[in-house]
Amino acid sequence: MTDLIPGGNLPLPDGALTLRVPGPFDLSVLITGDSGKVAGDADFVFYNQPAASGARLSGDTVTVDARRLRTGASRVTVVVSPAEPGTPLGRLPAIALQVSGPRGEPVARFTPPRPSHETVLLLAEIYRRGTAWKLRALGQGYADGLAGVARDFGIDVAEDAAPPAPPSPTPPPATWPAPAAPPVNAPPPTTDTFLALVNAARARAGAPPVRLDARLTEAARAHAAGMAARGLLGSEGADGVSLHQRVAAGGYAYLAIGEHLVSGPRTPADFLDYCLGDDRSRQTVLERAYGDIGVAHVPDARSGDVFWTALWAEPFSQQGLARTTADVLTLTNSHRAAAGLRPLAPDPRLSAAAQAHSADMVARAFYSHTAPDGSEPWHRAAAAGSAHRTVGENIACGQRSAAEVVQGWMDSPGHRANILKPAFTHLGVGFAGGGPAGTYWTQLFGG
Repeated sequence: MTDLIPGGNLPLPDGALTLRVPGPFDLSVLITGDSGKVAGDADFVFYNQPAASGARLSGDTVTVDARRLRTGASRVTVVVSPAEPGTPLGRLPAIALQVSGPRGEPVARFTPPRPSHETVLLLAEIYRRGTAWKLRALGQGYADGLAGVARDFGIDVAEDAAPPAPPSPTPPPATWPAPAAPPVNAPPPTTDTFLALVNAARARAGAPPVRLDARLTEAARAHAAGMAARGLLGSEGADGVSLHQRVAAGGYAYLAIGEHLVSGPRTPADFLDYCLGDDRSRQTVLERAYGDIGVAHVPDARSGDVFWTALWAEPFSQQGLARTTADVLTLTNSHRAAAGLRPLAPDPRLSAAAQAHSADMVARAFYSHTAPDGSEPWHRAAAAGSAHRTVGENIACGQRSAAEVVQGWMDSPGHRANILKPAFTHLGVGFAGGGPAGTYWTQLFGG
């Protein structure tokens, strides 16, 4: 079973999938085509309309069979909301998505960052890539409830001049009352204003200032424009290119990167307030390692919604790469020491092979122990000149720091077994930024 982080994805087995979120929540799904919009009310599966072609809801579980979706469907978005409407998700227990395969076997688990004031969360999406289907973890929150989700997915929303009445016991399918939108003629946001507000917030937290970077800003602008054109938040554009791939293609190399993708705020101050709204999001704004930012906003000409993209990054340097990989080794050895094991020694040959594999996963946009040319970890170790008789490998993608990636490996039984294997004596570490998931990590063990 794979533990996913926001933006992480994995291939899915053929057949019907079962997705379950236990707790005081309502599940629903939206079925869309490549446009990201529903074709009609039948594409919305929720408690009052619990079935559509290829999807069925029962209690806290939804079953999705991609083979049986309507013609033209290429994406199924899983939405979670409080069972008691209007309750902020931050007041409820942690959300945990459990995904099982057609034989009931565990496939994936996703526990998104804990929301605060949001009342709806886009939890995950099942999407078609070529002839195969994949699962991507999202964790995108909406503060304006199901009405905000409805607008983004092309569902008609009834606007009320007065505050909305309590929902009817049997509301019409795919229609909700919506709060009044902020005035469309609000002052236009500017990057300079946002930068000043951000650096003031960082100064109050004791963090150094950040500076605008033209390459990050251009990547943010292109991504925001793509979201506005589709009227849909997402980490990938309509062309399948991820935000992180746009950053790399623009010539910006990084050691660490964070992002905010938001629709709705009209001013830089409102956008920053949203970014500071929960602990994980606030940590990105105030992260001391980030030195560069790029920010852009683009309105949707149809709805007037403003789509924002902010990028936060620590620029790449060879010294920074050496520090990052050394931190992975140190943290790995601290776990071995706690288990009474000898520390692993750094191995330059294993390091070269691990670094090459991380860079290859970015360059060829894959995530696997087996490279597209068929090579396996032991092949890469031998090609780098390693003479170790026993070889093992851990890989990960999407984690923002050495501490996060090592803890993730320790939380996974298979990866933990490699870290704590007594027979291993040496370690090489690789890291590369870019690719769909943003960061790619490799540990190559030898013994």
